[in-house]
Amino acid sequence: MPNIKSAKKRLRQNIVLRERNRSCRSFVRNRCKNVIQAIKDGDINEAERLFKIASKALDQAGAKRIIHKNAAARKKSRLSAQIRKLKTGA
Repeated sequence: MPNIKSAKKRLRQNIVLRERNRSCRSFVRNRCKNVIQAIKDGDINEAERLFKIASKALDQAGAKRIIHKNAAARKKSRLSAQIRKLKTGA
């Protein structure tokens, strides 16, 4: 446990920020899972609609540095590739 007053404050801040970041990461993961589930179900229109929502969530998380910008771009790219593959297969 910290002894210095400023260290105690940083500990309190870190706890709040950690919870906020976990919540945002969970939000992003759930949006990506929804897209993947729509792709597995073969619903192209629903997958595209959910992809727009997931794309926005990924961009926001990348901008806030909750996940790395390149990681967000990679996830978006892979999801869009799966949707493209579903379109060409259908």
